[in-house]
Amino acid sequence: MKARQSRKAANALHAPISIYEVHLGSWRRSPEDNNRWLTYRELATELLAYVLDMGFTHIELLPISEHPFDGSWGYQPLGLYAPTSRYGTPDDFRFMVATFQAAGIGVILDWVPGHFPADAHGLAQFDGTPLYEHSDPREGFHPDWNTLIYNFGRNEVRNFLIGNALYWLERYGIDGLRVDAVASMLYRDYSRKDGEWIPNQFGGRENLEAIDFLRRMNEVVGVERPSAVTLAEESTSFPAVSRPPAMGGLGFHYKWNMGWMNDTLSYMQEDPINRQYHHHKMTFGLVYAFTENFVLPLSHDEVVHGKGSLLSKMPGDDWQKFANLRAYYAFMWGHPGKKLLFMGCELAQVAEWQHETSLDWHLLDAEHGHHRGVQQLVKDLNRTYRSQAALYQLDFEPRGFEWIAHDEGEQSIFSFIRHGDVADEFVLVVSNFTPVPRHGYRLGVPKAGFYQEILNSDSYFYGGSNLGNVLLLSEGISAHGRINSICMTIPH
Repeated sequence: MKARQSRKAANALHAPISIYEVHLGSWRRSPEDNNRWLTYRELATELLAYVLDMGFTHIELLPISEHPFDGSWGYQPLGLYAPTSRYGTPDDFRFMVATFQAAGIGVILDWVPGHFPADAHGLAQFDGTPLYEHSDPREGFHPDWNTLIYNFGRNEVRNFLIGNALYWLERYGIDGLRVDAVASMLYRDYSRKDGEWIPNQFGGRENLEAIDFLRRMNEVVGVERPSAVTLAEESTSFPAVSRPPAMGGLGFHYKWNMGWMNDTLSYMQEDPINRQYHHHKMTFGLVYAFTENFVLPLSHDEVVHGKGSLLSKMPGDDWQKFANLRAYYAFMWGHPGKKLLFMGCELAQVAEWQHETSLDWHLLDAEHGHHRGVQQLVKDLNRTYRSQAALYQLDFEPRGFEWIAHDEGEQSIFSFIRHGDVADEFVLVVSNFTPVPRHGYRLGVPKAGFYQEILNSDSYFYGGSNLGNVLLLSEGISAHGRINSICMTIPH
């Protein structure tokens, strides 16, 4: 019981949550043994040691339910009740989860109730009829993935899926389920043209049966496993995803903020000279930041299928690419919302992710190289994040955030305050997204006193130019509508 209470506290809305998203088959392989996958028990040692060293609070595993095709990364599962045998036995998997949790690392599992493959050895036409799926492909077939859709209107199907959610939470002690492709479940016309879908009983596009299923699933999890959390990968404006069903919500604890991810990545890909015309893409997320309990995701979806790595999205020469990426990570860790980073992004991989091979660990061979600098930055961002309550305690409350300057588009500077739950507990976050250092920049501050720089993404230790500040004393000079200010250097 004590362990469950501890896990519940670690998963709570006011807790620091920094998630390392992992595909077990390609995090690291064994090159001396024919490039084989590491086992669950090997990962319980090697992956755990790395996650602890990097300072993440949780790992999130791409689906490990048994699946026939490696290239689906687990997102086309056939054996929902079977941990994949690729890495060992069910007991081995249970051992891995328990080992992570004993070390204080939460384990979140990607869960796929939205669709399933049509393979003959799966659930399709299970008894010779469309038992788990719809008979009409306009309701029961996903054109995007060539997969079948569960008939959420059937009690037996709902029980099968809710039972599976509890199976992972109870039998293996999983801390949370990140539910995949929720948007595709909510709407009957998802990725369909006119005439390719059937409206609901009221003539609308909402999938009422799927909505009821998600609410019921979250209610049951809340009763049977109150220490666990559920997270929704949901990319639309469907309301109250992370609000209780009693309030008309879907009942998830957290929702991935896909809008923030798309807007900010779009901004970062702009040449710095053009960013002044896209300033709103970095500020717009704060317009709706407190309408849901958001996770800020830089996930596997952003570094595959020709999208390139995060580093390759950054403009400029090599030095500028790394500087941009470091500044982006620092902005993300300062922004309201829990954090999620896909494996390899902390190494600033040059190539996009490939599931058939290991991460490019050789990039770290240079002792003072830029890749090692980014890795060290992510480590220090996690350390700073966990040590400063103002950076996580009020993530989902408007009183936890305050702009200093959001309208300095010509200089591409953003500055804001993160407040903690204790009076006068705050952190200032200042970002410069141009390659021009700002010397003598006057920043309005909330109170008089000394201000210490606790992290600088341009530090020499991260591969930067080492411009910055150490300790600054405020002056009674007004700036940004405040009576006190500091005069600082903002690196590029």
